[in-house]
Amino acid sequence: SAHVIPTILLNPKDPIAIERLNLMNMAKLSIKGLIESALNLGRTLDSDYAPLQQFFVVMEHCLKHGLKSKKTFLGQNKSFWGPLELVEKLTPEAGEITASVKDLPGLKTPLGRGRAWLRLALMQKKLSDYMKTIINRKDLLSEFYEPNALMMEEEGAVIAGLLVGLNVIDANLCMKGEDLDSQVGVIDFSMYLKDGAHSSKSTEGDGQITAILDQKNYVEELNRHLSASVNNLQAKVDALEKSNSKLTEELAVANNRIITLQEELERVKEESSYLVESSRKVSRADGTANGQVLGETRKQLKEETQLRLDVEKELEVQIGMKQEMELSMKMLEKDICEKHDALVELRQQLDEMRTLNHELSIKSQSSEASAKQKSDIISRLEEKTNQMGSIIKQLESRCKKAERERDLADEANRLFKQEFGDKIESLQDEDQSLCKDVVPSICPMCENQDSLTTPKRQCKNCSGVFCENCMANELPLPSSINPEHVCDVCYSQLMQQYASSPS
Repeated sequence: SAHVIPTILLNPKDPIAIERLNLMNMAKLSIKGLIESALNLGRTLDSDYAPLQQFFVVMEHCLKHGLKSKKTFLGQNKSFWGPLELVEKLTPEAGEITASVKDLPGLKTPLGRGRAWLRLALMQKKLSDYMKTIINRKDLLSEFYEPNALMMEEEGAVIAGLLVGLNVIDANLCMKGEDLDSQVGVIDFSMYLKDGAHSSKSTEGDGQITAILDQKNYVEELNRHLSASVNNLQAKVDALEKSNSKLTEELAVANNRIITLQEELERVKEESSYLVESSRKVSRADGTANGQVLGETRKQLKEETQLRLDVEKELEVQIGMKQEMELSMKMLEKDICEKHDALVELRQQLDEMRTLNHELSIKSQSSEASAKQKSDIISRLEEKTNQMGSIIKQLESRCKKAERERDLADEANRLFKQEFGDKIESLQDEDQSLCKDVVPSICPMCENQDSLTTPKRQCKNCSGVFCENCMANELPLPSSINPEHVCDVCYSQLMQQYASSPS
């Protein structure tokens, strides 16, 4: 179904508005490509169909645009699952989809639940209705989106209208066993950069140039965002490396502290054992020794025992801290590896975007050259068309003039016949009688001896008498309506006159 996209005025210095327009153009391209390819395919689509995967990636980017960040323990988290949960409150029909998403066992993150929700809504053929429902409630969306986000502006309503065309598509998507949590949503622009044949109409050429320029602008914008993401990730990696080195130093200090405490514990054990042994020796040697010394010894032993218990407790605390630090070190190392992999992948994407940007610039230049060439051809054709129009007008005027002259000649011929018809018939009868009385002679035109015996006829144009072979041609004369016999010479002259004169 066709939708009229309203004109959106953009501020060229507003990058957020340019992002919204680029996302809207990409959504339009992906929806159009998905519908055309699905209709050409003529069967139910599955999860492995590339245009369908790209459509979900584009929708994910549209729903993520302008999301408010939520700070968590691992950093900032942006997920569009929160706005999608609002549909259940606004439309009771969406409760079944939300319940199905929550019951899926393999989903662990809000991002995976949002992706599953989009797939179920497409299979239910209610994606357009659900999107229109949440877009109309800007008061609820303001909790999740910034004021200049795509879902809060006019572009979101345009995308919701474009989604109506997907109701003609039948999709059968199996989400069991599919890892929706860790998928990387990257738009593949090569699916939409098609080298079509040059059209003879200038409007189609302008449309292709506009599409190429829109793609080029979006690639440049995405390239800028990828560069910013690479810089942010690099900064995070540097911060994690600094934190890692700091934790390593703290771990070394804790290990040294544990070794010191263990040595002190051993020393306390040796002293306590020495004191116990000395007290036993003293008690054996002199059972009646001074009770004050024995009390002091017992008191010192009690203090040493308490100190030993305190040291053991501190040792346990230090061991627990060491285990926690080792666990945090492992988590940090894993996070660093993941960030490094993501950084490598983003750099590869940045290189691909640069290559696409170069190809788009070349195509835009060639399209501009072809458009200029077409405009020159159109101007020349317009000049020729104007010349042909003037020639046609001249021919029409000459044709009307010839028709008027022909009517005047017909009228003059009619009046001439009406006035001199009887005289011409009498003259013709006299000529025939004279021709019968003439002695047979040779035809002056062909001078053939056989013409002595052949009948003779009089030419109605030059009044000459010739044989039947030389009088075989007939032509209409100005003096008669019906064709009359004329000689070969008059026939040739009259044909040349009729051919040269338009009347």
